[in-house]
Amino acid sequence: MHRHLGKVVAGAAIAVTATAVMVGVTLPSDASGQEKGAAAGREGGPQGSTAEQSQSGRPQPAVVESAPAQGKKGTGRDPLTGDEMKRAEQLALTRGFRDSSENVTGGKGPQQLATDLAELSPEEAAEAAPPRRAEVSYYDYKGDSYVTKTVDLDSGKVVETDTQHGVQPPPTRDEAREAARLLIADKLGDGLERDYKDATGRALTGPDQLTVTGFVYRVDEENAGPAALADCGTHRCIRLFTKVVNGQWIDTRQMVIDLSARSVHRLG
Repeated sequence: MHRHLGKVVAGAAIAVTATAVMVGVTLPSDASGQEKGAAAGREGGPQGSTAEQSQSGRPQPAVVESAPAQGKKGTGRDPLTGDEMKRAEQLALTRGFRDSSENVTGGKGPQQLATDLAELSPEEAAEAAPPRRAEVSYYDYKGDSYVTKTVDLDSGKVVETDTQHGVQPPPTRDEAREAARLLIADKLGDGLERDYKDATGRALTGPDQLTVTGFVYRVDEENAGPAALADCGTHRCIRLFTKVVNGQWIDTRQMVIDLSARSVHRLG
């Protein structure tokens, strides 16, 4: 098997490839690219009707959207049921928020990250029937903001919206796949393509041929990086652990993908 400045090795060993040099990093025990939690990477709700309004040439009457019907409910501190998660996500993704935000591919609507049971205050936790609230979190690529909406599942209302900048939660599987797609399309992904061809005998054409796990990259005093990555932390930048599906690891840790700017850079 020919090698292109690097190696592809089987098992848990990390390869030294054309895309990176070996550094001492321990792989996670489950670097499978699968996000844990039922809500990881789920997209937002239906599209709005702005296109229809523009075609008519005049504003259309406002439509009041009814709250989703309540399905199966949990009690106390039980995990959110599937029905509760669906209801919370529909309530949180208002039409205005959907129309004014962007996801990781630049499409309409924010990138949904997770849906979790909200924490209670000590007083609420002591109640016989504590309230059930859900927190739905998003990343809005249009404004590079981390948005959390708290939904009261009993009243069907969004009771709090928190927007922060410079906060970078772990990327979802969809974000890691988009980062891999950008890397494959970039000239800096040539080494990854060559090593994939060496390992499989096939051409690498898209992220579905890989198992990828993303990790946030940010600039700090100990990790300055090149000047092109100075915005990482404000921008959403990630590094990837990359693996042939059911096959060998290919080391891409020296690559940083700026999902906000949709650009690829190399460390070192």
